[in-house]
Amino acid sequence: MALLHRPQGAATVRHVSRETSTPWPGLAMAVGGALTAWCIHRLVPAVPLLTASVVLGIASAHLPGLRTFVRGSARPGLSLAGRRLMRMGIVLLGLGLGLDQVLRLGWATVAMVVGVVAATFLGTLWLGRRLGLPGDQPLLIATGYSICGASAIGAVSQVSGSDEEDVAASVALVTLCGTLAIAVLPLLQDPLALSDPAFGRWVGAGVHDVGQVVATAQTAGPDALGEAVLVKLMRVALLAPLVAAVAFSVRARRRGVRTASGRRPAPVPLFVAGFLAAAALRATGVLPDVALEWAHTAQEALLAAALFGLGSAVHLPTLARTGGRAAALGLGAWVVVAGVSYAGVMLTV
Repeated sequence: MALLHRPQGAATVRHVSRETSTPWPGLAMAVGGALTAWCIHRLVPAVPLLTASVVLGIASAHLPGLRTFVRGSARPGLSLAGRRLMRMGIVLLGLGLGLDQVLRLGWATVAMVVGVVAATFLGTLWLGRRLGLPGDQPLLIATGYSICGASAIGAVSQVSGSDEEDVAASVALVTLCGTLAIAVLPLLQDPLALSDPAFGRWVGAGVHDVGQVVATAQTAGPDALGEAVLVKLMRVALLAPLVAAVAFSVRARRRGVRTASGRRPAPVPLFVAGFLAAAALRATGVLPDVALEWAHTAQEALLAAALFGLGSAVHLPTLARTGGRAAALGLGAWVVVAGVSYAGVMLTV
């Protein structure tokens, strides 16, 4: 099945023209936005860092005093942050993947998570196509819902060559729906008769971003939180094969086409190989805890700056034109991932 259908020439031209300008004003703004988001998260811990970064980026693109700067001289650096810093953050994300801990949950849980990811991805992709969402939005939203929110969207967009506006709109929708899950899912634990560990597995299998998983599962205590994080790590582990599959699809459609440098696209993107190498390094146990803590801090800082850059590309009037269809896809995908993950948890507890 061809995952992609949109020609990317226009986006490529736009990116090339932006790269001719200096990136430093935009990069400085992305770093400042990430620091501001960190301060907000410290003051209000219930607000996840990455969510705050996206919201601040969107706000910066629409405030009268900033929007001219954001859309002008800052645009090259903000776009660069959304691409390059995202790749670096995803590589470091592999260091948080405790494969030994994941496998302790058993093969039944592994099979459940794979089934949830596959059903969510394919169901959301199909629904997005039927609703007529533009560009790569169905692909990107399906990726965000099924794997790990904005980080997964950023990873897939690196190999799909997606338009920056499609990436930004998809990040905004997935972030909004994942944030709503923090408030909604804890209210459903008792009606659905879920024990704390089962609730944690449900949250880990059904909520998008790692920070949102932690914020949701901690309401049911440490047992729920531990289960949620481990199940979530299983979903993160599927990021590499999904990105590789998209890259293979793109490469197959562009067979014989060379890049501007004269080389064919790599079958597996370098940052995906870096992600897998980081996960393998973590599994060896040679890294001390302090190194893992610093890597986690660096990962969050890089992703926060990257998501600020992506958020700054959101144009709300354009987003509003597909708002009804995007909201319908968000709700439909939410029902799919919550329902399939609940069924999977009930089969494996």
